[in-house]
Amino acid sequence: MKNSKFDYNLVTLLLLLFITSCIAIHTAQEFGQYEGDFLFRQVTWYFIGCGMILGVMYLDSEQIFRLNWFFYSLSLFLLIALILSPESIAREINGAKSWFQIPGIGSLQPAEFTKISLIICLSYLIQKHHNKYEDKTLKTDFFLLIKMGAATLLPILLIMKQPDLGTSLVLMCIFIGILFVSGISWRIIGGIFIIGGSIVSGILYLVFLHPEILRLMGIKIFQLGRIYAWIDPESYKSGEGFNLIKALLAIGSGGVSGYKGSGVYVPEAHTDFIFSVIASKYGFLGSSILITIYFFLISGMVKLALDVKNSFESYLCVGVVSMIFFHIFENIGMNIGLLPITGIPLPFISYGGSSLMGNMLAIGLIFSISYRKRAFMFG
Repeated sequence: MKNSKFDYNLVTLLLLLFITSCIAIHTAQEFGQYEGDFLFRQVTWYFIGCGMILGVMYLDSEQIFRLNWFFYSLSLFLLIALILSPESIAREINGAKSWFQIPGIGSLQPAEFTKISLIICLSYLIQKHHNKYEDKTLKTDFFLLIKMGAATLLPILLIMKQPDLGTSLVLMCIFIGILFVSGISWRIIGGIFIIGGSIVSGILYLVFLHPEILRLMGIKIFQLGRIYAWIDPESYKSGEGFNLIKALLAIGSGGVSGYKGSGVYVPEAHTDFIFSVIASKYGFLGSSILITIYFFLISGMVKLALDVKNSFESYLCVGVVSMIFFHIFENIGMNIGLLPITGIPLPFISYGGSSLMGNMLAIGLIFSISYRKRAFMFG
């Protein structure tokens, strides 16, 4: 096995996630909230995703490096086109204009592919910067920070026009994850987090104690409903807190080994709240198995980032880890009431073609890097 270039351990983890996704979506369809065979579509998207992985594997890091601006420009073009498109092509769904409607295929969410292009772009910027400035100073580090910030801010502004807060948070997490390994001075990074923490603290202070000030700033109070419902879901059980209460009831009904009845109805069970379906049907044991699979997936990618000699490839790995980890943490966190609901899907498990394609492209980058190593990333 050590002489093989193909990492069968990563394939095994993806296969386990595929099986888990199929079982969970089949169970979620029993609630009958939506018509349609989501399981068949998910299997179809998985097969297409496998083809995309094979396609990305044929690109080595040098080719990905050279194609950086093509990927980044294409993602921005799609985001701008989405904003300018008429309702017949991109209609609003649940108050957000985030999807192209493609006849015969379904919906396509460009923001999911923007995550991958941002990972490549930030990795490219860091690598080019370090190649140009061998003698690093606070000035050169600050210059790199500005370039990284501009590359991240532009797609975030376009995505917030939809609006899509969840995806914007994912892009911010990718930025933060890659920032930590960018080589920028810790004095600058520390200053950023102090300023960022102060801003977040100030916003939370206004949200909970002085919302009237936010009203004067043009923010509608109903837009803060998810935060209020997260803190006190019972008071909002007929509105923003309804989904959270149902998810908590479903998870609680699962117990240790799972609920044997028909289960608790959960809205959006096949997408955002699929973890509550798994916890309800297969209990604490089933949920723990899924989290364990994720643990091996994340730890294997971290090991790969540490093992590769090419720093550009390390940045790519860190970006993918940051993206997938935040998805897992936020989705499970919002299902158990630890975090506010943002509509972020559970990677490789939740139904959704665009989300799955984005994750498969990210894993394709990992396969491409590990394929060109002599030893297994999970060895």
